[in-house]
Amino acid sequence: MTAAGTTGLVAANASGATGQDALGNRWYAAAPYLMPLDNDPPDPAAIMDATGLKAFQLAFVLAPNGGGCSPTWGGTAPVSSDTAVQSTISTIRAKGGDVSVSIGGYGGTKLGQACADAASTAAAYQQVITKYGLHAIDFDLEEPEYENTAAIKNEIGAARILQQNNPGLYVSVTTAGTVDGTGWFGKQMLLEAKSQGFIPNNFSIMPFDGGFSGAASQTAALTNFNSILRSTFGWDEATAYAHEGFSGMNGRSDTGEIFSQSDFQTVLDYATSHHMDRFTFWALNRDRQCSPPDNGGRTSGTCSSVAQSDWDFAKYSVKFAGVTPPTGTPTPTPTPTPVSCEPAWNSSTAYTGGSEVSYAQHNWKAKWWTQNEVPGASTWGPWQDEGAC
Repeated sequence: MTAAGTTGLVAANASGATGQDALGNRWYAAAPYLMPLDNDPPDPAAIMDATGLKAFQLAFVLAPNGGGCSPTWGGTAPVSSDTAVQSTISTIRAKGGDVSVSIGGYGGTKLGQACADAASTAAAYQQVITKYGLHAIDFDLEEPEYENTAAIKNEIGAARILQQNNPGLYVSVTTAGTVDGTGWFGKQMLLEAKSQGFIPNNFSIMPFDGGFSGAASQTAALTNFNSILRSTFGWDEATAYAHEGFSGMNGRSDTGEIFSQSDFQTVLDYATSHHMDRFTFWALNRDRQCSPPDNGGRTSGTCSSVAQSDWDFAKYSVKFAGVTPPTGTPTPTPTPTPVSCEPAWNSSTAYTGGSEVSYAQHNWKAKWWTQNEVPGASTWGPWQDEGAC
């Protein structure tokens, strides 16, 4: 039997796993995204204390940058030898919480692209489930992978295998949102799922970076997506909502859309009143105020670019899980020690991965070779924001 045939009971007792009891599915459905190795990762224990949050969606597992069908964090850190993410998970579980792991995302090479077929793709993901004793996993299928028919067939096939071989595994599938619900490639992904007989706990859309304007446009997209689910799978409205999810972006999106706390409350009210399965957002790394609050009209991977208190947006996830966030005054965040600025970024200089520069009073580290790409121009660009300097 291949690794893809390993059961969830074996996974829970594998080396590196803790045997952590599963939370209720509503917590996995509410888990916001957290990059544990990039974008100035916040302390999950502090977030849990301040908000009551119990679940985190860790991102992202990818194929190795150099090629191959084995899981890594961000394309660079092999899951097999990981201790850093394991430490984060242990911190969360020591406080009674748990994690889901998200695979895919916007950048990098996905395992569905690198592996030969669904079975080998599932085997790679099973290594992640076994390593961390997971009870939940998220397939984030978006550009450019979801334009690759063979890759999507591998991903959906892998998700189906994992669901079968890990009883009780909570599986979400997240894809791009449009004002019409989802686009052509998203619809093709749904048809692939139907053809393989695969039904996850939810299909979630990301209604941002697509000409959205506040909560009204997002709830309209969710209504339209419900119609797509109904027509694709033959479900009635209530069944479609029970398999539908929302994945938002707090604050300023990559394309300059603004989603405030009041927008999140409106979408939360919509999600709960329609009995949707999932409500999450990208990302906890951004759930804190920039300096200045609007970040000079720029999007950041480490703050929201809107006025807020730390972890304002996480509290909406807590509410979706059915818990009332703490109302006490949180302990003030200590003033950080000033950090000196690296040499200024130069548009004509070629930078290799690991190079550090400063731009707009922030330090930045190159994720890969780059030239004439402005730091901070895109969350998914070549530059990792290392905070103010």
